Amino acid sequence: MDRILIEALAVDTVIGVYDWERTIVQSLSLDLSLATDIRPAAAADDLCLTLDYAAICQRIQRFADEHQFALVETFAERLAKCLQQEFSITWLRLTVRKPGAVPQAASVGLEIIRGTLP
Repeated sequence: MDRILIEALAVDTVIGVYDWERTIVQSLSLDLSLATDIRPAAAADDLCLTLDYAAICQRIQRFADEHQFALVETFAERLAKCLQQEFSITWLRLTVRKPGAVPQAASVGLEIIRGTLP
């Protein structure tokens, strides 16, 4: 199975458990690996036959603009569900990093895998 990669996508959103975090916009860094079969798109040289990573990136920022979560876990889970539904993605790996959340670390975050590889 082929995979479309999106790496280090910067997404601004309101996220955090502390009151002060609920009043500011913070940046998250996302990495995605999206399973698909690129052969039809490559054979026809047709964007409509593959996952449009530009459209996916735009949808991710829209999602971040529309929602405010306390937990990075909630952000990741709901975003994964949104992308799977809207883009018919059967399998994805999503890493969400929150830079600066812990002073001693460059970032903290999580990785989730959802769906079944075809």
